[in-house]
Amino acid sequence: MARTPRIAFLHTGAVVIAPVADLARVHLGGATTINYLDDKIVADLGDADRAASVPERIADLVQAAQSAGADLVMLTCSSISHLAAPTAERVGIPVLRIDEAMADEAVSIGSRITVLATLSTTLTPTTALIRERAALAGVTPEIDSVVIDGAFAAVAAGDRASHDRLVAAAIERAAATADVVVLAQASMASAADAAHVDVPVLTSLEPGIKRLSEAVAALA
Repeated sequence: MARTPRIAFLHTGAVVIAPVADLARVHLGGATTINYLDDKIVADLGDADRAASVPERIADLVQAAQSAGADLVMLTCSSISHLAAPTAERVGIPVLRIDEAMADEAVSIGSRITVLATLSTTLTPTTALIRERAALAGVTPEIDSVVIDGAFAAVAAGDRASHDRLVAAAIERAAATADVVVLAQASMASAADAAHVDVPVLTSLEPGIKRLSEAVAALA
């Protein structure tokens, strides 16, 4: 009997766990999934006294996943995606970035990309990832980056409706001058459907899980 692959997801926010699980059930062909959560990482990245602890914490969680029998680990937060390669090298297990497929799609669509985020700690690594993937594709898009004022405070206070309204309005403003709009945080996806625009609005979860499914299939 073929062994069932085991895939670990490392999250920095609980809100992402359920939608990732739903997509995993659809796309990962019966693979066993396991979730790890450190919901203080994003806040600590903005804290000068605690930011340096984040790479070690990510490595510890990936080590735990490896000890639990994981074949692959996927980071579901763009704020930590830059740690995928060094953590994989350190721990000795493949570590994938959920936002990599989104970045590849963005650079394939057009030369004017606007990245929207509700936190600056996510905006910077997402923009860097798009530049990295653009360089690999041999293109040099114009990238505009915007932090949406008030959106994170709203969702942190439990006001999802205000968050979605602010994000949808920002998407509509960005679409006026962009070929493609990229939402840097998976938690922003709920606002995408409320925006009325004629350009693609990309989120990370589904493209990321679909790419993960290719890696899972290669394990067979």
